[in-house]
Amino acid sequence: MSFRFGERNGFLAEINVTPFVDVMLVLLIIFMVTAPLMTQGVEVQLPETRTVRSLPADTDHLVLSVDKDKSIFIDRYKVDMDSLEGQLRRLAADQHKQLFLRADKDVPYGFVVKVMGEIKAAGIDNLAVVAEEDRRAK
Repeated sequence: MSFRFGERNGFLAEINVTPFVDVMLVLLIIFMVTAPLMTQGVEVQLPETRTVRSLPADTDHLVLSVDKDKSIFIDRYKVDMDSLEGQLRRLAADQHKQLFLRADKDVPYGFVVKVMGEIKAAGIDNLAVVAEEDRRAK
């Protein structure tokens, strides 16, 4: 609270918003710095195609990535092929989340199909394959 000088019993009934604005600006800066870090995942070189839609920004989906060394990641967490079905069943099928598959363009087709078989065995029917837009088509 603050006082007005020259008046009796003069408490100021207005709220000082300067500290509130300071806190909000700090939170905005923190959000701006950390938001790009939260969208990064496993580095893969995606194949290119003509029609591409970007991943949705909501959190109701999972991203399964296969890098060029045939390592499998669910979001950022490494998973081996033996436990993939159980992990997917627990994370995606039970929670009814959509799954996006990001496979490096250098991964053999047979391995990607094997991963897709594990996804199907986990009970996930809603699978989307992620690719990049073909730069030569422009």
